[in-house]
Amino acid sequence: MEHMPYSQIQKGTFLIATPDIDMGLFFRSVILICEHSANGSFGLVINKSLDLELPEQIININNLSNPHVSIRAGGPVQTNQMMLLHTSDIIQQQTLQICENVYLGGDLDFLQESITDKNGPSINLCFGYSGWGAGQLEREFLDGNWYICPATAHHIFETEPDKLWSSLLREMGGKYATLSMIPEDLSVN
Repeated sequence: MEHMPYSQIQKGTFLIATPDIDMGLFFRSVILICEHSANGSFGLVINKSLDLELPEQIININNLSNPHVSIRAGGPVQTNQMMLLHTSDIIQQQTLQICENVYLGGDLDFLQESITDKNGPSINLCFGYSGWGAGQLEREFLDGNWYICPATAHHIFETEPDKLWSSLLREMGGKYATLSMIPEDLSVN
């Protein structure tokens, strides 16, 4: 994996928090950029699992047959809003393709059908999102808060969320691989 220059922040890019971000939701976070333009940026944190009980209208646990459904904290903005990140291309009119085999969107019918299908698509139910105003993300990148690399469906849906940050840094190689080994708590030495 090759580190990209900041001019390559675009839809389908991972933002990887640098060790300088040492607290809060963005600590060791990996964010999938879903939209990036001159007007601002929007993304979803994909490596912070949530343990929530959802109303039966959204997910009836008794009907859950799909083993590929996960719940994530998408970001600090509008945490009561749920967004679907998934691998299904059957509802293209309702979704935005983020990168190869990764789609954002869908309705409750799609969700209900997908969770009851044992061979259904991988789905991350993301609560909240991360957003930046015009030029804000570029400034944060230039200030050294983020590393970037291309996103993949494999990393989004198959890599364990708590291992994603270090896995991506290791794959980027060089100094990034070294950073992947920094312990979460530096006082434990």
